[in-house]
Amino acid sequence: MFTVVGLMCAAALSAVACGTSGSNGSGTGGAGSGVGTGGHLATGGMTTATGGTTTCAGAGLCGTTGAAGARASGGTIGTGGVRGTGGATAAGGKPGTGGTPATGGSSGTAQVGSIGGCQIFPADNPWNQDISGLPLNSKASTYLASMNGGTALHADWADYAAQGDYFGIPFTSGTGAAALPVNITDWPDESDPAPCATGGGMFCYPIPLTAPVENPAEDDRHVLYLDTAGAPNNCTLYELYQGQSSKSGWTAANGAIFHLGSNALRPDGWTSGDAAGLPILPGLVRFDETINKKAITHAIRFTMKATQHAYIHPATHAAGTANASLPPMGLRLRLKASFDTSKFTGPSLVIMTAMKKYGIILADNGHDWYITGESNDAWVPYMDQISTDVAKMKGSDFEAVDTGPVSTNNL
Repeated sequence: MFTVVGLMCAAALSAVACGTSGSNGSGTGGAGSGVGTGGHLATGGMTTATGGTTTCAGAGLCGTTGAAGARASGGTIGTGGVRGTGGATAAGGKPGTGGTPATGGSSGTAQVGSIGGCQIFPADNPWNQDISGLPLNSKASTYLASMNGGTALHADWADYAAQGDYFGIPFTSGTGAAALPVNITDWPDESDPAPCATGGGMFCYPIPLTAPVENPAEDDRHVLYLDTAGAPNNCTLYELYQGQSSKSGWTAANGAIFHLGSNALRPDGWTSGDAAGLPILPGLVRFDETINKKAITHAIRFTMKATQHAYIHPATHAAGTANASLPPMGLRLRLKASFDTSKFTGPSLVIMTAMKKYGIILADNGHDWYITGESNDAWVPYMDQISTDVAKMKGSDFEAVDTGPVSTNNL
């Protein structure tokens, strides 16, 4: 993974789409009511009509209410007073605890990944969004034409030090570590302050000096530390770019803090450890979820050489060129539903299944179609097969989806 000068920055929320509520008419002597096409109900949601007024009770979403017919001679209900087709729950919209509404009006049970007992962002965070039903981006074909679609995907992770490879990005978690001073050298104005209690500067992060550093011989040297205090719903993620420890603390080009119980974004224009300004840890292919839990429930981070100097939320930063045909940071793609996964098994199938449901998100400048995972010695017996299978996917097997407008705000 390579990061160009200019760096990286953070996230935005997907739109929640619901069925619309229509007007309810009334006639002399009574009013009819009906549920219109497309409406769906979450648990407890009901539509009732009283005297021509639609009222939604409970946490459910109301479907479109049909126009009420006037009471005709003899007391019959006029046209429009009958229950309309579509009042039942739409396909994929069955209510479930923690269901995350997706753009387009579908909703379902959300599964949220966890590390060290910490939930990785709320269920409705963009990282956890099911994008399998989203419409294509209006510039999907333009972006893909500039992304070397014939290139095979590359699994950019493996062991940390067992074979001396340092492939991927390591992370660690824990709590109770002392807050140590961090000397921010390059982007202090785009780094999250955490003032030192005893004087020592504006940046004191509780990252242990023993925290692993991404390949110390390379330039990026990411450091990811998850403070599990506040588990399960309010943990804090600390990430450094170009991190290096000393006897008393850390030196880094940038420091970013992500409160995992919140969907709040970093300011537009701010970088992070990634050129997109995104957190890194939520987008890694992690060993525990892939091998042990056998389910990845979030978008996966990937890189491209040529990117547009613009971003789509949840990204907040870019480091590309002013070329609107290039993919912007934060662009979300999914593995096409037509891609045949029937011949794949094990970890490879887990990864491909996630790419169809949660997709991949452009997070940094680097080699084309490099998919990033956790650096972990436990990967060693699995990586040959994973690497072989991942390379059977090409860029042309993906399609870009619409998750929001392109922005250049504060760049």
